[in-house]
Amino acid sequence: MRQVAAASGSASLTWQGSCLELLPQRALWQADIGVLLVADLHLGKAESFQASGIPLPSDGDLSTLNLLLDLAAQLQPQRVVVLGDLIHSRVGLTGELRAKIRALPELLGCPLELIGGNHDQGSWLEGLSAGPPQRCGNLWLSHEPCTPREPDLLNVAGHVHPVAVLGQGGDRLRLPCFALHRNTRQLLLPSFGHLTGGYAVSAEYQRWVIADQHVLAVP
Repeated sequence: MRQVAAASGSASLTWQGSCLELLPQRALWQADIGVLLVADLHLGKAESFQASGIPLPSDGDLSTLNLLLDLAAQLQPQRVVVLGDLIHSRVGLTGELRAKIRALPELLGCPLELIGGNHDQGSWLEGLSAGPPQRCGNLWLSHEPCTPREPDLLNVAGHVHPVAVLGQGGDRLRLPCFALHRNTRQLLLPSFGHLTGGYAVSAEYQRWVIADQHVLAVP
């Protein structure tokens, strides 16, 4: 299998001999096995809010999906795995969104897999079943963070939408980040969808922020 390197601006970490590339597009790329990991797209979130009377624009899904398609065209993955919360709720799962999700594997040029998240529960997607956590090489893939039973595994998860808070007082930045906790063997991915909030992770985590299309380690 041909390995495709990530774009400039990425950072990397090594786990059990495998190189994991942290991409500024808020995704994780493991080139040696051709797996692209993303989490928390929350497609249909604007429509869910609109149903509650909150007038958010509906163009967020298009930019999120186009970003995923651009990444797939660049990296040519063998698999794309969504670590939960592909959609935001059943209310926002319109016929148009269903059609876009149904077309994704062909547009990506590879299989699309979904590990079920809390927002995916109770929703039916044609041709895309929400599966349980699974092993992928030296990684344990899940939606909610957990500590793997086997000591050689690194849990890669979403759900938290990690951000790092830099600066003090009124001069602060909240930036999406990748967050690694070595003691619990957890790597948290930032939300791939942009219409999401974020949870500020502590300095107990090794953090890499995403700023100006670069992934930068926090000292």
